[in-house]
Amino acid sequence: MKLPDFIEARTRDKRDYKTVSFNIDESIKNKYAGMKFHLKTYGCQMNEHDSENIKALLTMIGFEEVEDYENADLVLLNTCSIRENAHNKAFGMLGRLKHLKEQRPEILVGLCGCMAQEVSVVEEIMKDYKFVNFVFGTHNLHEFPNIIDKAIEENKQQIEVYSRESDLVEGLPVIRANKYKAYVNIIYGCNKFCTYCIVPYTRGRERSRKKEDILKEVDELVKDGYKEVTLLGQNVNAYGKDLYDDYNMGNLLEDVAKSGIPRVRFTTSHPWDFTDNMIDVIAKYDNVMPSIHLPVQSGSSRVLKLMGRRYTRESYLELFDKMKERIPGVTISTDIIVGFPGEEEEDFQQTLDLVDYCKYDNAFTFVFSPRVGTPAEKLNDNVPLKEKEERLQRLNEKVNTYFLENNKKLEGSVLDVLVEGISDKKNMYYGYSDTNKLVNFISNKELELGDIVPVKITASKTWSLDGEVDE
Repeated sequence: MKLPDFIEARTRDKRDYKTVSFNIDESIKNKYAGMKFHLKTYGCQMNEHDSENIKALLTMIGFEEVEDYENADLVLLNTCSIRENAHNKAFGMLGRLKHLKEQRPEILVGLCGCMAQEVSVVEEIMKDYKFVNFVFGTHNLHEFPNIIDKAIEENKQQIEVYSRESDLVEGLPVIRANKYKAYVNIIYGCNKFCTYCIVPYTRGRERSRKKEDILKEVDELVKDGYKEVTLLGQNVNAYGKDLYDDYNMGNLLEDVAKSGIPRVRFTTSHPWDFTDNMIDVIAKYDNVMPSIHLPVQSGSSRVLKLMGRRYTRESYLELFDKMKERIPGVTISTDIIVGFPGEEEEDFQQTLDLVDYCKYDNAFTFVFSPRVGTPAEKLNDNVPLKEKEERLQRLNEKVNTYFLENNKKLEGSVLDVLVEGISDKKNMYYGYSDTNKLVNFISNKELELGDIVPVKITASKTWSLDGEVDE
């Protein structure tokens, strides 16, 4: 049994890590043929991609996926801890599974992902959720087949959570969610330690994959006919810092663009590490999408300092202006936290003023929720919940105004749209533009999922655009 330890998880040293190849114990291949699993995923794109690996690992040992968790032999929750809401949803699901376990004692229940790395979560599971068969964390996903096998064979709760990151494991099997868009991990972990954020504790230090391994994976996706790749990391802009002296995110972005894949995206960026070289590469290559997620979190330099964000309002806006000036047609989205401990009305007004300046194309807005074990948890949370909610409402009214304003400017233009789905209505499709706008559109000819088609925009809404294929 291995339990998480936040003190150990916080440690950052120069300890070397290796790149190793994934291997599975031959004795458990197809061992559980005929059994069925249901996997529920919470959180970010990194979790979604982890679930693609988990599904492949379960398939290797014989499991088949089912949509209804009540018909499964195994229910696994791949969890997120960055927001309280995701945390509560996972525990709510565990409550439903407790009732199911009472009816079907033989069903297996497991929990993995970021919540598994939290000391308080594991303690609560051991105390109040003893029916959970196994728990494993973000650092030993590759060991999952052995963990589940041990849980079944020994018939007792298995807690296997490493507090420190393991070596990088290449060659993990993957069952991708679709056949034309793919996630590719380029860096794991984060060294920023923003005071409100649990991620550096749950995902470990920054560890970059070798460029050769990344580019090989992208080349294989191109050969398989994929149209879009998203480069993933908790802080993609830090790529290469731990591995190379003269190769960074800008270099990698350029090499991926040269692979010829029609669309390249990346997420998530930290403003502190966004270089001029990255801006130049995005501007230079048509297949690097001009859509950037640039979290600001607050428009007040005083609050940014309390958050440990390592940039000021002024330096953020300087970077924002560079992007707008040098990348043709760029759209920028952001994250904003409202009601951080110590935020006064004047600080919040600075956030509103910054939004007025940036006029974001999209924004993910949240009320501050303290995460156990982070420095912000210990700060004096002096903003009443009612006031936080009122500020969030004011912020959302403002950002929504700019979403619609920006979309209206696109009426009459022609956008290249990647077809991602077919509507229930006749001849109706939907997909995303290069600038990540959701487009619902009509086509008089039949289209295939994964096609990239020119769509003339005929109408705009706050969250989407309407159009028709431009013949």
